Amino acid sequence: MSVPAPAAGGRPKVHADENLKKPARLPALTGLRCFAALNIVFFHFSDPNWFGFLAPVINAGYASVSYFILLSGFVMAYNYSHKARTGELDTVRFWEARFTRLFPVYLLSLLLAWQMVPAEYGAHSHRMFWTGMVLTPLLMQGWVPELATFLNTPAWTMSAEAFFYTVFPWMARWKRPRRIKPHLLKMTAVWALGMTPGVVYVLLNPDGLGYVDRWSWGAWLQVLKFTPLPHLASFVFGVMLAGLDEHLPRKGQLRLLLGVFGFVATFVVLTQSASLPYPVMHDGLLMPLFGCIILGLAGKNWLASVFGWAPLVFIGEASYCLYLLHFNMWNMLHQSHLLDKLGLNKFDPWISYVLLIAMAVAALHFVEKPAQKQLRRVMHLWR
Repeated sequence: MSVPAPAAGGRPKVHADENLKKPARLPALTGLRCFAALNIVFFHFSDPNWFGFLAPVINAGYASVSYFILLSGFVMAYNYSHKARTGELDTVRFWEARFTRLFPVYLLSLLLAWQMVPAEYGAHSHRMFWTGMVLTPLLMQGWVPELATFLNTPAWTMSAEAFFYTVFPWMARWKRPRRIKPHLLKMTAVWALGMTPGVVYVLLNPDGLGYVDRWSWGAWLQVLKFTPLPHLASFVFGVMLAGLDEHLPRKGQLRLLLGVFGFVATFVVLTQSASLPYPVMHDGLLMPLFGCIILGLAGKNWLASVFGWAPLVFIGEASYCLYLLHFNMWNMLHQSHLLDKLGLNKFDPWISYVLLIAMAVAALHFVEKPAQKQLRRVMHLWR
């Protein structure tokens, strides 16, 4: 999650004087972010078997991160590509909008990681520890595989997102094919490129692992899982998906069929994930199916209405906070034994999930949004 996609309703907020026409809201995509973020929470802190027939989905919760990255590319292009192609996108203001959107909660996540500092100090050499302490606040820890999960395990995606947002203004100016067929061919090529790192890993097995799954560790597997470049294709695929989205009418059966097919096919693939190569599953294989889901929910149909339900959208708006804060919040909550002291431990882990959601919503409204306004005001005064 992070990476979670940019803003409520699939539409990032911008400066009032940025003079960018805002496309229509896509609330169903925000609603789905609710489920994707919760799936990552369950992936980290649950037994998948608790969820019955959904166990394969929870066990493959890492795929939700790939979905978030792809969705991020789609949302960025959906909002900004037209202005970029016509020369109306101010690159510096775009970067400012991204920074003010992402950094306040990221900084909060680092402040919550203070209890992790001794553990990180003991787990690394002095040189690597201080490298992590410098790179992590700069959103660059993901470029060093050993430090990718430094202080906050899910925050490795922020290095990737920071890189993607840095190069996005140039991506947004790409000329798009006017017909669907050449567009699909280019997206297929990006999909193939996205699977290449995983396929190469499987063929070469550089870590010498007998069997690779979510629990495996290897130096090259860390590169594949956590560094930005192997995930770039997912972001690019999302950017290109926004171009395909322009060719399809919002209403009609096609988008509904694409959405239903995407959900069903994704579920079927995840049920077979144990027999599929984990390195390929981790990022790449599901791109087209995620694309079908996004196109379906970006339409006007009953499926989009279901995921656009107000309570889902409300939680989905806080999905970035939930994704980035949940790991250290969970550890702090349980290390403090607060639930034991209050006699609520019998309701765990379900009460912990509720508390994480409540904390994420609070962080959205009392940290992210106020800090975002203040930062933008300061940046505006600097001009």
